[in-house]
Amino acid sequence: MVTDGDGGRTRSGGRVAAAIRDLHPTYFAFVMATGIISTGTFLTGPSWLSQALLVIASTGFVVLVVALVIWLARYRSRVVAEFHAPERVFGFFAISASCDLLGARFAAAGHPMVTTVLACAAGAVWFVLTYGVPASVLLGRQRDSVLGGIDGTWLLWVVATQSLSIDASTLFPVWPSQSRLLATAAVALWGIGLMLYVLLVSSIWQRWLTVAMTPATLSPPYWILMGATGIIVLAGSDILTLPGSLPAVSAIAGFVKGTCMVFWSFGTWWIPLLIVLGFWRHVLRQWPLHYDPALWTVVFPVGMYGVATRSFGKAAGIGFMEPLSRAVLWVAVAAWLLTAAAGLARLARRPAPARHASDLTGAT
Repeated sequence: MVTDGDGGRTRSGGRVAAAIRDLHPTYFAFVMATGIISTGTFLTGPSWLSQALLVIASTGFVVLVVALVIWLARYRSRVVAEFHAPERVFGFFAISASCDLLGARFAAAGHPMVTTVLACAAGAVWFVLTYGVPASVLLGRQRDSVLGGIDGTWLLWVVATQSLSIDASTLFPVWPSQSRLLATAAVALWGIGLMLYVLLVSSIWQRWLTVAMTPATLSPPYWILMGATGIIVLAGSDILTLPGSLPAVSAIAGFVKGTCMVFWSFGTWWIPLLIVLGFWRHVLRQWPLHYDPALWTVVFPVGMYGVATRSFGKAAGIGFMEPLSRAVLWVAVAAWLLTAAAGLARLARRPAPARHASDLTGAT
């Protein structure tokens, strides 16, 4: 008979294979959430927690990249299907966003070359996706309207764009010879992300008003509605720290500051509404609350709101935002711990995939 050790290895291998088969790029939201909370605790403390989260985010990123490469190579039919599914294809932008947000944290840790490499990789992924994904939705759809497929993951396009702007601002002092190019890139990407947010949120509201809302469709990624406003504010705050003598910055500085205030206010407005929608889904409609990788798209916006609030408060000289950001970041840490614990508990309970009868027999 097969030994227990062999059986354990078989079950473990089966779980890994199943996890890779079921992989989706939105799983990179784990890296996004962990990275931004690490950045927040780097700014506010404690430093040990920030460092621990950086290690976890980096490890998770490497594991997910390896799994993604295997997934792309072995399950091409699934990849093609994802690209033709309007409700899932925008999740690929989480790959680019995770590279940028992790890179920004490495810059704070004093490793700008790591940031540069990650930003270049993110830029290449973003460029392919920013034209490939809309083309897939517009030209490859099988029905007249894709309104039914619009959800919060579409706003990962905004997050990925703004995170590139953040890295351009972050790398500004590292590459002084390219200061004008980086400043222009930061401003241009911020503007593109801003317009994408307006466009996509309008489409989401149209969906909400024309397509029946159900507990199944009111998924956790809708929290990115708030998270996307946060990263717009954070990227804008970084632009405000660039030298005003640069043409790209001087041309837009006043607009950036006012727009950041508007979007911080709008992001704050979103929070009670999203809580109400969650109450309706899980309490009134009794939708079961269990671990789902999509829950990281709730943790990320909370952490992003906290970091953006602190950064904009400092850039604009608004005093109350710093203590508010500290409180929000601790809420984000608590949400991270709960989500991570739920994920580990589910992993421990996950049954091993069924084994073929030939695997259960051995020499007598």
